Amino acid sequence: SWKNFFVWLKSRGLDGVKLIIGDKNLGMVESIGEVFPNARYQRCTVHMYRNIFSVVPRKTVKEVAKMLKAIHSQENKAAAKEKAKSVISRLREMKLNKAADKLENGLEETLTYMDFPSEHWLRIRTNNVIERVNREIKRRTRVIGTFPDGESALMLVCARLRYIASNDWGKKRYLNMKHLTDMLAEELYCEAKIS
Repeated sequence: SWKNFFVWLKSRGLDGVKLIIGDKNLGMVESIGEVFPNARYQRCTVHMYRNIFSVVPRKTVKEVAKMLKAIHSQENKAAAKEKAKSVISRLREMKLNKAADKLENGLEETLTYMDFPSEHWLRIRTNNVIERVNREIKRRTRVIGTFPDGESALMLVCARLRYIASNDWGKKRYLNMKHLTDMLAEELYCEAKIS
C-alpha cells in the first residue's frame, strides 16, 4: 500500500523528493527506492528512542534518553557517530546490550538529516509534525463519538486540516528552501570541478 500511495503522489505531480521521514515502516522503506530512487530515508529519532526504551528498565530511561539526545545534538555526522560509539559502550557497561544493539543497528538511518542544511535539522529529524496533526484529528473526532455517515467525519477532518494549514502552517515558512538550493548548487559545482 505504501508503494501505491507513493505512485499516486508521483502521478499527481510530486517530484524532486530528496528526503522521506518515517517511523521504520518496512513497506515504506522498501518502496522509497522503487518510486523515489533519488530520495533518502530518515528514521524518526523519537521513534528510535521509543524502540530503545522498550528494552531499557524504567529506572534508567532518563539517563539513556540524555545519552541518545547527546548523539543527535552534535554539530556534524562524524561527531554524532563518535558520540554514538561512546554511548554504545556505556550502554554495554550498564548491561543494556539489547539497547546497545538497537542503537548500533539503527543509528545510520537516524543521522540522514545531517546530510542536509543544518538550518533544517530540527524540522527534518522527526515526523512529529504529522503525528501532532493526527493526534489533533483524533482528539476532535473522539469528542463527537459516532458520526451519522462518513461524509460528516470527512467534513470535520477537512475543516480541522484547513484550520491548521491556515493558522499553524500558513503564517510562517516551515523550511527556507534557499539553504537546500545553495547546498545542492555547491555539490553540483564540486562534482563539475572534479570531472
